[in-house]
Amino acid sequence: MQNESSDHTHQYIDGAYFKQLMSAALTWLRTNQETVNALNVFPVPDGDTGTNMVLTMQAAHDEISTASETKVGALAQKLAHGALMGARGNSGVILSQIWRGFAKAIDKADVLDAPHLVKGLVQAKETAYKGVVRPVEGTILTVCKDMAKAAQNALDETNNPFDILEIVKDAAHESVEKTPELLDVLKEAGVVDAGGKGLFYIFEGMIRFMNKEPLDVEPVHVQSLSAIGREEARLASEPGQDYEVVVDFRPDQDLELSEFYDKLEEIGTSIQVGEGDGLYRMHIHVPTDKRYEPIEYTMSLGTVSKVQIENLMEQVEGRTAKEDEEGIKLPSVEPGEIAVVTVSPGIGFSRIFASLGASAIIKGGQTMNPSTQEILSAFENLPTNSVIILPNNKNILMAAKSAAKMTVKDAVVVPTRTLPEGLSAMLRLMPGHELDEVVEEMKSAIEDVRTGEITTAVRSVEINGQHISEGEIITLYDDELITSTESLEEGCLRFLEEADAESFELITLYYGENISKQRAIEIADLIRENFPDQIIELQFGGQPHYQFILSVE
Repeated sequence: MQNESSDHTHQYIDGAYFKQLMSAALTWLRTNQETVNALNVFPVPDGDTGTNMVLTMQAAHDEISTASETKVGALAQKLAHGALMGARGNSGVILSQIWRGFAKAIDKADVLDAPHLVKGLVQAKETAYKGVVRPVEGTILTVCKDMAKAAQNALDETNNPFDILEIVKDAAHESVEKTPELLDVLKEAGVVDAGGKGLFYIFEGMIRFMNKEPLDVEPVHVQSLSAIGREEARLASEPGQDYEVVVDFRPDQDLELSEFYDKLEEIGTSIQVGEGDGLYRMHIHVPTDKRYEPIEYTMSLGTVSKVQIENLMEQVEGRTAKEDEEGIKLPSVEPGEIAVVTVSPGIGFSRIFASLGASAIIKGGQTMNPSTQEILSAFENLPTNSVIILPNNKNILMAAKSAAKMTVKDAVVVPTRTLPEGLSAMLRLMPGHELDEVVEEMKSAIEDVRTGEITTAVRSVEINGQHISEGEIITLYDDELITSTESLEEGCLRFLEEADAESFELITLYYGENISKQRAIEIADLIRENFPDQIIELQFGGQPHYQFILSVE
């Protein structure tokens, strides 16, 4: 129940107080967001663990902030769902798994007492570990494990959930401080694990609220990035089809697909049906006067769980203007064809992906990881069931896989970890071929690409046996920091030497928004002088923070 005093003598936490604790956790995490961001091991200007965890926690909080449920178990389920849909980056996905395990353990609980709290934390740890293919100690996983162990030990001494939360918070702090002892890269960089620190702040925020200590800022809503070009403007040429209707439903008995399609064809066009675990998704375009008929029809067949109705004419007008403004023309995708959904950090890369046949482009990258929901939304309403997702960043991979698991479409993630890998994969998009065949071709293509990234160090650090000073040019080779130099020219040439570029045919430089075209041309000319036998290409990528992204293939 809600506690008015600071001694917390009550033996359980009710739904109202649970919501207040989650609000406090979000607020305190946001207050310390930049502190967590600054714990990035590499001194690159886009450390975003804190941002990802805040946005994930914001999505989780949004699910419960206006909920009418009073039972803690039901609220925890909503919290977990919000975290899953809003999960950004690996830290956000792992955080969503922590809340998923917690919710699963207390699903039937009316209130949160000490045994349920401990059970939830233990299940949170187990679910988080299972969600990572190769768990690494010295990360948020270790902190979660130590918190669960502390909670179990505390239950032998107290039945007060508030006391246990205090003990768990202290265990999280101690565990975070020990992470450099478990992970050499943290010790070398002189930082603790960012994800673990973020988890600590979440629980410390609860304790500060319990003790009536300031949280510094009030919760505010964080707007999500929107996907660009989700659907092709060709819809405007479909006369009389004014609305798009999408219905999720579970039929009461086996669905006779031929009859189902025949009936839908009497109502509208662009019909698609997907199925997964007994849940069917029906997609159709209809004229205004028939926009409710597909809903009524599917309700006659079973239980409807979700309905979406969108005005296609309004979508087309707004989308066409944006595409014209940015110069992006996305190709259409027909039912049965393969749609490729790709993540892009800059307008230049977006144009290249579109020219290679991408059906949807999600704005994001190393600086701002798109959420599971944004990835899912980018392809859910495309008129095909065959989807390939190219995350193009190792920190987006987990969210992409989560999105693929949540759809009834046949969605496959090709694990592209860099933009050059994504572009190389796009070149293997073969119209008319089977999805599995194209996926294997794309996976094969990314094995032959080497990626370099050139940026400016934002802080001084000792890492990989070398001292890096703030303001120096640093070079990353396939996400490993290899050198710091005084100039962009040196940084680019050092990568090409390390990548053995002389043994390859093509070197491509993608220059970012923070370097002029003329300066980029000068550096490309220098590379031509040093690598006269290779083809050197220069293209505008438009990415933030990184002066160059280089590709050798």
